[in-house]
Amino acid sequence: MSAAGTAVWGRAEQQDFRSRVRGCLLGGAIGDALGAGVESASLENIRKEHGADGLTDYVPAYGRRGAVTDETQMTLFTVDGLIRAQVRRDTGAWHPPTDVYRAHLRWAVTQREWGPDERRTDDGWLAREEWLYALREPDRTCLAGLGDDAMGTLDKPKSPDAKGCGAVVRSAPFGLLVGWEPQLVFQLAVECAAQTHGHPTGHLAAGAFAVVVHGLARGDDLDSAVQHALRQLSTRPGHEETTDALRQALGAVRQGLPSAARVESLGQGWHAAEALAIGVYCALVAEDVRHGLLLSVNHGGDSDGTGSVCGSLLGVMHGETALPPGWLAELEGRSTILELADDFAMEMTQGPALHGPAVSSPGWLARYPRA
Repeated sequence: MSAAGTAVWGRAEQQDFRSRVRGCLLGGAIGDALGAGVESASLENIRKEHGADGLTDYVPAYGRRGAVTDETQMTLFTVDGLIRAQVRRDTGAWHPPTDVYRAHLRWAVTQREWGPDERRTDDGWLAREEWLYALREPDRTCLAGLGDDAMGTLDKPKSPDAKGCGAVVRSAPFGLLVGWEPQLVFQLAVECAAQTHGHPTGHLAAGAFAVVVHGLARGDDLDSAVQHALRQLSTRPGHEETTDALRQALGAVRQGLPSAARVESLGQGWHAAEALAIGVYCALVAEDVRHGLLLSVNHGGDSDGTGSVCGSLLGVMHGETALPPGWLAELEGRSTILELADDFAMEMTQGPALHGPAVSSPGWLARYPRA
């Protein structure tokens, strides 16, 4: 596994990549926050509460507008783990699944403790962000899988029957490893998903989502990116549920104008393959980011999960400037998300200038400790 170095990144390419990384993380968070206020509500009740068009803006959740859920929290720690993995390459300790697992363990700590413990100097800066310690109905399967230091693997996964969407919705960052080949992106996302979700659908859908994001981050159109994912899925045992869901999403595009009924024909989003299919469908038919995101949350089911998937796809496809500014302005944790996105983009494009045999930035290593 390798990452792109500075030699292949011109200034324009770096700026485009940073915009896509920002778009992916912010877009996913916006979709999460939009859906948070209507999660589990039926479409009938959403329309009864918010009008014939359904939800058209943030509504209060967890005491404020623009609040994100555990899905955004875990996604941010996925990014943190990927940066730490790159930094740790200098030590010869190159095993990204372990670094991502440790990052997810740091997230699990935020769900048990009141706030940051300054004595844990090896945690890095993200774990010291107090707002991330808010409890947002964390996924119980994720908490169970992260209940000890023993990693799940594909041969011996955690929660072998779990195929909920908890692993899918944290997996967009794997697709931002644009210097990697698609099969390696898929493999890493799958291995990390198996740390909490052992059913083939639970982790293969995460791998497929990562490959779709990867194709978009490299400049492919969405249909082509989905085809890349289907090819990666085709060789994996137990892929049928995820493959069928993606094919249904592609087929729904050809069945007429987008509608909530067509979204609901793909499921409710509680299962991994359904969340992926709904997010992909809404991104495929979106007239713009706003339209796609509202379509992705106006249904009965896991609206924050499907909104997060759709927002990540639209954000990486169009970049940060395509995101609705009004929603960005109210988004919880926006400054943290931007800071982490820029750190990820800098590490992936300029890592050798930050750490390596010839140079070492103390500030960077304080943010992302090698320990």
